[in-house]
Amino acid sequence: MSDWLTTILIFLPVAGALLCFVLPVGEYAIASFALLVALAEVGVWIETLVRFDFSGGLQFDQRTSWFSDLNVSYHVGLLPFSVWLIGLTTVVLAAAIAYAFWTGRDRPRAYYGLMLVLTGAIVGVFAAQDLLLFYVFFEAMLIPLYVLVGVWGGAGRLGATFKLIVYTMAGSLLMLVAIIVLGLSQNTFDLIDGGTSNSSWLFLAFAFAFAIKAPLFPFHGWLPDAYREASPEVSAVLSGVVSKAAAYGFLRIAIAKFPGPTDDFRVVILVLAAVGLVYGSLLAFRAPDLRGVIAYSSLAQMGLITLGLFAANDLGLDGAVLQMVNHGLISATLFLLAGGIERRTATGEFLLLGGMARGRPALATVLMTTGIIALAVPGSGAFAGEFLILAGVFQEHWLYAVVGAAGIVFAAMYMLRLISGVLHQERGSAVSDAALDLRPAELGFLLPLVGCLLALSVWPAAISEHAFPGTRATVNVNSNFKRACEQIEAQRPSTKCFVLEAEGTITLP
Repeated sequence: MSDWLTTILIFLPVAGALLCFVLPVGEYAIASFALLVALAEVGVWIETLVRFDFSGGLQFDQRTSWFSDLNVSYHVGLLPFSVWLIGLTTVVLAAAIAYAFWTGRDRPRAYYGLMLVLTGAIVGVFAAQDLLLFYVFFEAMLIPLYVLVGVWGGAGRLGATFKLIVYTMAGSLLMLVAIIVLGLSQNTFDLIDGGTSNSSWLFLAFAFAFAIKAPLFPFHGWLPDAYREASPEVSAVLSGVVSKAAAYGFLRIAIAKFPGPTDDFRVVILVLAAVGLVYGSLLAFRAPDLRGVIAYSSLAQMGLITLGLFAANDLGLDGAVLQMVNHGLISATLFLLAGGIERRTATGEFLLLGGMARGRPALATVLMTTGIIALAVPGSGAFAGEFLILAGVFQEHWLYAVVGAAGIVFAAMYMLRLISGVLHQERGSAVSDAALDLRPAELGFLLPLVGCLLALSVWPAAISEHAFPGTRATVNVNSNFKRACEQIEAQRPSTKCFVLEAEGTITLP
């Protein structure tokens, strides 16, 4: 079975979606079945995690020729860092489906089917080891998102969907051209067999596509409307998981396959990430509503994660992956909480909220716990991730670390404002005594997310020390290159180390 685990992770939810479309049962049964499939997906991931050897590289891989004339194959497999991102996907999507089950959705066959298709597509993005297959899953991920936002969104859903389509299609078309050119030039589309490229244009095409999907400043124009107009569980998936697929693309393709252009454009990308971190934080602090704070904080956090990725050293990369998982869980929890608050008060405006801590201990506890972790207080998983990123980017230049530290201070400001605006300020007109505390069903999908955050706070090294063993494609070196190569070859006698033209980067074949 272990040889099929990756394929099962991808196609189990897809098979569940097909059954949702055709099963002749009632609405409640369809919702129950979809939730059961989502929980089974979590179980398969746990089985994968138990069997995975984090001291090795690619595992549970399968390869079958797809288009032999072009050397395109169905090649999937798991690397250590992708295991954690797939786990984030399965947990967040299960919580999102459980939220929809609790609130109820019209046309449940289509709705739950699309949510399960989305699960399989995102897992496919993290598991694909062929460029063309990666593109197929990347585009397949967007199709259900368009429908979920456009059909089940709020009053402004059509405008939000239009912006989402325009932005993402522009990036996707550029990425497709880059994939074709890169694959044909190397005579293979395989990410394992293919080599690296020094083409700046191809690098920029990939980077542009991933920057839109993350999103990164200044490609975030679709973010405010989409996050506000989508249903809470879809916003949770967009912010918590889909943005991480873009960060994964940076890590797996842009950085790993283009070491020279990565070094050439590192300063530009780091500056944009730093600007996005500060800009998103300021917008989050000024946002008048719950979803606005969470949406713009996602823009800021993706800037921080990008700082870690393009620091291109051990500390930055480890911190970036840890923070991807941390932020995915935090933003998903906050969006689901925002949905529960909106159901009770019919608004997310801070001027109309307040005083909800009184008589609602469960809501206050869950929101406070999540908010404190998001504050990155010492001892939290978010603190570990952000500290690693700052330490990594400090090695590139101290100024980036200063900006990153300022962004963390801003994060404390907007998160404290969110907590105070909901729980502690004077009670607004939208909050009545009849507004209930969190129900057991809500705790059923919120507490696992909070539990994962607490577990990462206790043991962040589960990710930071097990994300890249034996798999990192590039290592940044600031000392004598020849001596660094000699040290690597002494530690790994079977490895030949080559110094690239790009200053400060060595490649481990």
